[in-house]
Amino acid sequence: MEAIIVEPVSTGHEYADAFRAEGLTPIAVMVAGEAVEAVHGTWHPENFAAVHVLGDRPVEALAEELRQYRPQWLVAGSEMGVQLCDELTAILCPGTGNDAATWRDRRDKWRMAQALQRAGLPHLRQHCSADRDELDAWIAAQGLADERFVVKPPNSGATEDVHLVQPGEDWHPIFERILGKLNYIGVRNEGVLVQEFAEGTEYLVDTYSVDGRHGLVDVCRYAKHRRDDRIGIYERVQFLPADDPDVLELRPYVFGVLDALGIRNGPGHSEVMLTKQGPRLFETAARPAGGGHQMITRMSTGDSQIARTVAHRLRGEFKDSYDLRQHLSAVFISAPATGVWRNGDIFEGVDALPTFVDKHFPFGTGDRVVATEDLVTYLAWVILAGPDPEQIEADYQHIKAIESRIDIEPEVRA
Repeated sequence: MEAIIVEPVSTGHEYADAFRAEGLTPIAVMVAGEAVEAVHGTWHPENFAAVHVLGDRPVEALAEELRQYRPQWLVAGSEMGVQLCDELTAILCPGTGNDAATWRDRRDKWRMAQALQRAGLPHLRQHCSADRDELDAWIAAQGLADERFVVKPPNSGATEDVHLVQPGEDWHPIFERILGKLNYIGVRNEGVLVQEFAEGTEYLVDTYSVDGRHGLVDVCRYAKHRRDDRIGIYERVQFLPADDPDVLELRPYVFGVLDALGIRNGPGHSEVMLTKQGPRLFETAARPAGGGHQMITRMSTGDSQIARTVAHRLRGEFKDSYDLRQHLSAVFISAPATGVWRNGDIFEGVDALPTFVDKHFPFGTGDRVVATEDLVTYLAWVILAGPDPEQIEADYQHIKAIESRIDIEPEVRA
């Protein structure tokens, strides 16, 4: 039996080994012949028995090519594969994926907000357009001209091009930079999204659904900071137990979001702000969480969205929640400027911290680094885990104290 994975890049590259371990033969489907630059390093065609490419031909032609495998289901490996996976599933094995009628709502943040409105779910005020004057009129009508608001692409990832506009600030240059840009996931920005600024604490809520039943896989609290107008620069991702009061408040809201977006089978990756007025959705993706999150979820809970996909597709298994086996924090280290890193050795002692588990430092002394603006431009990360959350907190603060000493010689612009 074969397992067909559409765009098995980013976290989706883990599907090949996961299905092969269960005796299945992994087959890759790509939108184009190569992965987009942001995830190119995770594309390993040698891990698949065959690679099928959509290219410029109709989806129906690709579907006919895949019929040789007699697929009972398909899996989207990454954001780039969500739409194509939905289209192929509707042709080859209808009813085994998500609602085919609402696939656009799962790919576009603006349509997502409209779907929540139709479902009667609380949502952030926002508007998307390629017309700057139309957005100016909407901002004025909503009373946001003298308030902070957010400007970002309607369909991207990794907090790319998310900007905070201050009261009275000219936001038009941001609009011009975003509109028409080819973003990280290989999609041209055909519009710009303007959204009210939400105050509160942000959470990541990962789910897995089976035939319309939704289960929690993990819930994490984000800590972020902003630099100039760029927001969403991660400091930390902290795993929470399933009975945490905030998790209990988020759960029914996110499950309602999944229903509104037609997510019935497979992973959901939602980012939600918990405000004084209650939860407010930023976005939901119908694919596994990326950026190494499956690895740290396994460390903290012994489970993951990848594992639940295999258990569902092969054995029909469903879980409604998760158990936190140990506390875990992923600590992100950012570069304050673009230039040459002069003291990369300052982090050498982190391995000796009581809760240290793992680290990734791709740069060192003498290397050119870029200023951190999003999840793609991070300098490094460290994983802390263990039974004592207070010790994790102490180690986290220690790492952040070291981070404050980072010395980067800025580039001199000609």
